[in-house]
Amino acid sequence: MTEGQVLHRDEDRLVLEDPVILPGGQHARRLRLLAAGPGPQVAVLPRLKGDVVLTDRFQHATRTWHWEILRSAGAEGLAGTDNAVGQLRDQLGASVSEVIGLGQVHADADVLAEPVWLYAARIDAVGAVAHGEAIRQVCTVLFAEAEEMAMTGQITDAPTIAALFRARRTGLAG
Repeated sequence: MTEGQVLHRDEDRLVLEDPVILPGGQHARRLRLLAAGPGPQVAVLPRLKGDVVLTDRFQHATRTWHWEILRSAGAEGLAGTDNAVGQLRDQLGASVSEVIGLGQVHADADVLAEPVWLYAARIDAVGAVAHGEAIRQVCTVLFAEAEEMAMTGQITDAPTIAALFRARRTGLAG
């Protein structure tokens, strides 16, 4: 496979169309979306007194509101935990007492190139919410309620669902 043609580039994203050879030998072209900057994609599951903090955020691609955990590009050169702490501070005005790594996930391996690094974090409070980050509101729910929201389709964001699953599997749901 060779590097593809740049279809679009802006301050956030780079869209490539790559030539590929499929397993059966057919030639095709596939889209690939990359972050324009070198910082890692980070998603953080905030825990406040054992409960899950969810944001109601507008996502442009789906043109709708989504209940999800915090997610954004991190800063290049910072450790993942430092990027998680920065997101909590910048988007929720929260102070952090502990950050736990939950591994990585590919949110849409068909198109998105970079993995999303997942974290859980214990926070002391929710402060000033960054409404400029397309956050309409914040809610706090029991861990089991967040899982039920994922099961019933109220939460559809893949990194959020993966973080809930991994937090449960690592004993952080209690």
